Amino acid sequence: MSDEFKATDQLKDYYRNWISVYKEGAIRDVTLSKYRMSLAWIEKLAPDLKLCDVTRTGYQQIINEYAKEHERQTTMDFHHQLKGAILDAVE
Repeated sequence: MSDEFKATDQLKDYYRNWISVYKEGAIRDVTLSKYRMSLAWIEKLAPDLKLCDVTRTGYQQIINEYAKEHERQTTMDFHHQLKGAILDAVE
């Protein structure tokens, strides 16, 4: 995937590319592994979700599903990681 994306691209693919462009080489390996773990959860919770289909409610449902198996702070970290990528996609 190039740096260019389409609204019909899948969220998981955009997020994978976003990590590669914006995080690899810019953060410590332990932090990068957390972003990659978030990617694995996106692949699990929303494997076919396209960028153009991300809604406020759908996003919250992803967070809620993630929260069922994680502590509050871990859920907040997941939210902030994913939110950063989505805000970049909107721009």
